[in-house]
Amino acid sequence: MDLGISGKNAIVCASSRGLGRGCAMALAEAGCRVVVNGRSADSVKRTAEEIRDRFSAEVAEVIGDVAEPAVQKALLAACPAPDILVNNNGGPPRRDFRELTREAMLDGVTQNMVVPLELIQAVVDGMAERGFGRIVNITSLSVYMPIEGLDLSSGARAGLTAFLAGVSRTVASSNVTINNILPGKMDTERLQGGIRRGAETSGMSVEQQAKLQMEAIPAKRFGTAEEFGKACAFLCSSHAGYITGQNLILDGGLYTSAF
Repeated sequence: MDLGISGKNAIVCASSRGLGRGCAMALAEAGCRVVVNGRSADSVKRTAEEIRDRFSAEVAEVIGDVAEPAVQKALLAACPAPDILVNNNGGPPRRDFRELTREAMLDGVTQNMVVPLELIQAVVDGMAERGFGRIVNITSLSVYMPIEGLDLSSGARAGLTAFLAGVSRTVASSNVTINNILPGKMDTERLQGGIRRGAETSGMSVEQQAKLQMEAIPAKRFGTAEEFGKACAFLCSSHAGYITGQNLILDGGLYTSAF
C-alpha cells in the first residue's frame, strides 16, 4: 500500500532503538526523509546506517536527550519544515509514588508531557500553513490501564492526552492530525528489563516469567517494534487525514473494553 508520504520530512524523537526506531524504519520505508534521535551516539549511528542501507533514505542524526532545549533546536535545525512529528521519550523508572520527590515529579511531567507540547508548538503552525501535518505521540496503555509503580508516567501521559484532545480539533481543518499510540507489552529492552526483574522477584526463570506475561495477553505474544512502526506510518499517511484526536491501542487485546 502506497502511504502517499514519499518525500515528506519526518522527525522521530528517541528513535535509535525500540518503538521509536520501528517508527523511523517504517517512515523511511514509505519514502520519508527521517531525523533519527537518541542519547547514544553509537545507537543513533547504527540505526541511521541501517535505514540508509535498507531503504536508501535520507537520514539526519541528532544526538541527545529530547528534553534538552538545545536538542530540540537541533532537531528543528535538521528539519526546519517537518511534515511529520513522532513524539517519543522514555518514561520515569518504576517507583512507589510515596518515594517521588517534587523534583522527580516535575522531571517526569517535563519528559512525558511538556516536551511533546513544546515540539508541537514549534511545528504545528508551519504544518497548517503548508496544508499537511501528522503528529503522533507514543504514550502508553497505562493511560487507560494503570500499572503499579508507573503512576508518574501514567499521569503525565494522560495529561498530554487530555491537553491534545482539544488542540487536535483546532487544526484538523488544515489537514493536520494529532493522534496517540498506546503500546501494551511490546518486545523492547524496557520490557525485557521488567521481565528480568519479575523473574528475580518471583524466583522464576526469565523464560517462565516471559511466558507468564504472554499468557495474560489474548494474542499470546508480545508486540514488535516493526508492527508498531507500521501502525504509526499509517497514521502519518495521506490516507489518515480523517483520523484525529484518537488513541490507538496496540496491546494484543490486553485491555478489556467494548468501547
